[in-house]
Amino acid sequence: MDHQGGESGGRPNLVGTTLDGRYRIERFLARGGMATVYEATDLRLDRVVALKVMHPHLAQDDAFVARFQREARAAARLTHGHVVGVFDQGFDGDHAYLAMEYVPGRTLRDVMRDFGPLSPEQALVLLDPVLEALAAAHAAGFVHRDIKPENVLISDDGRVKVADFGLARAMETSEQSITHGVIIGTVAYLSPEQVERGEADGRSDIYAAGILLYEMITGALPHAGESPLSVAYQHVNNDVPAPSTVHRGIPPEVDALVVTATRRDPGLRYQSATDFLADVRRIRGTLPPPRPFADSRDTLIVDARSMKGFEQVPAASPVPSGVATDAATVGSATADSRETTSRRRSRAPLVAIVLLLTVLAAAVGGWWLAAGPGHTTPTPDVVGMSVDEAQTTLTAAGLTLEISGEEFSETVAEGALASTNPAPGDGVRVDGTVVGTLSKGPERYDVPDVRGMGQAEASAAIQAANLAVGTVREAYDDRAELGTVASLSPKVGTSVKPGTAIEVVISKGPKPVPVPRVEGRRLVAAKAALSEVGLNADVKQRFSEKVKDGSVISVRPGEGTVVDSGSTVDLVVSKGPPPVTVPNLIDMPRDKAVATLSNLGLKARVLEGDFSPLNRVISQSAAAGSEVPKGSTITLRII
Repeated sequence: MDHQGGESGGRPNLVGTTLDGRYRIERFLARGGMATVYEATDLRLDRVVALKVMHPHLAQDDAFVARFQREARAAARLTHGHVVGVFDQGFDGDHAYLAMEYVPGRTLRDVMRDFGPLSPEQALVLLDPVLEALAAAHAAGFVHRDIKPENVLISDDGRVKVADFGLARAMETSEQSITHGVIIGTVAYLSPEQVERGEADGRSDIYAAGILLYEMITGALPHAGESPLSVAYQHVNNDVPAPSTVHRGIPPEVDALVVTATRRDPGLRYQSATDFLADVRRIRGTLPPPRPFADSRDTLIVDARSMKGFEQVPAASPVPSGVATDAATVGSATADSRETTSRRRSRAPLVAIVLLLTVLAAAVGGWWLAAGPGHTTPTPDVVGMSVDEAQTTLTAAGLTLEISGEEFSETVAEGALASTNPAPGDGVRVDGTVVGTLSKGPERYDVPDVRGMGQAEASAAIQAANLAVGTVREAYDDRAELGTVASLSPKVGTSVKPGTAIEVVISKGPKPVPVPRVEGRRLVAAKAALSEVGLNADVKQRFSEKVKDGSVISVRPGEGTVVDSGSTVDLVVSKGPPPVTVPNLIDMPRDKAVATLSNLGLKARVLEGDFSPLNRVISQSAAAGSEVPKGSTITLRII
């Protein structure tokens, strides 16, 4: 930070005043489109803070003030070592303010302005803590929406912090209409979805971080234009180019970082800042240690965990060879010129002889080239022709074709001439020979099938196939074992150019799923519900007085428990009530037999004639000692 100076544009300078009886404003730091930032002293806690005071015209906008209060409270909940903390928020008359952590040092914009393009190693060191801050913010439910060099602060002791989360909105807030459809952020770093629809999520911050990396290593923005509208149009319609197309020497792995982070389709970008950070750290491990540099104050300008400091390489101002740089040199040169003139006069006859010999040599050379042995003719263009066609064409020109070797060609079909020596149009001696090289067609290699291999083994196989390992990311997969390759892009068997970067997806194992509610459901429906989320069922049966036959009594693990996709859960299914042992009812009085069956959960069907003098059971439909389902009907014959 540490931007000093006064304010302009008619806005009041609050230096020397105290806001809310607590914050004494010491000096002006910076001014932006929404607020002015001052260094202030918190008189209550006796600490230095950065006080962000909203411009008066915004403080008078009720809708803005409401949003300001809501977002300040949300930002205060975000606590992370690489995020500028928010301490307090309040109002004093027409002044709405935000008290934040004061970070003495400079912005990434200052570093880029002072040192020009950074090496990939240096840029990744600075990007690492930015992505760590974004990962923490996204996990807490926040989107920054305005990642740019001005919002990346580098303290004097080497800490890197992301500022202005006060402009972020909580993703879980219900008042999304306040910002929906409105572009918030700096146009040079806006994602296409922010430009087109005013919508932003964590992948929008990833896009801006990719632009940030591009700018750090190339010294320029990928999209430029005469107006903000033209820049925004390019974000929507043009891909961000690989940095190596602008600045040679950038490794392809770093190109891949930028290209993946800045895909116009959010679904093709890194899906989380954590994934982006993992690739940054992996690629940092393959690069040489970053070259240190420091400014005139010997101030550290990088995360102290990653580097001990920077030392700037002084830019020399070389003087062209042969240019006089002082009066003594000029005087000496004048004296030398007089002596040179004298010597030239004495050599005049010799010069005439040399000129005569030169003319004679030119005449002889002209004859040798025009009519003598050196006479040449332009080589006919036979590239792309078959051997027979080329031979016919060269013979007509008095030349001979000789075939020597093969080479790959992106433009010439296999078996045709890929090149000639001399090249088409170059001179070849009359009656001479043209040496042709046959085309082997385009150089292509099939993407090897490394699915199921570990990452190291798969990488070696890809490189052995003359291809390169591109982005490596993790994803859940039901088929590939944890830690093995689940899929590749381009797909296995695809024919690609040598050196093509192959994206590798490493399996994180089956995706965890919650056990659905199946208790009380019929077995068929319960199995279908489990299968829908990728779970299997192990079915056991038992009798139940309460649960209907064929319905689920219980499930283990219980409803809502998170398990791996493909896991098996235990279902206990009801067989209905337990069976009842039929008692011996023979010779039992009619009413007692009926009551006995009722007490056992059985029903009685009584058959008797018009005259039953004994009123006792003479027979029963189910033999005594047999088992029947509860609720069954037993027929009793009475005599």
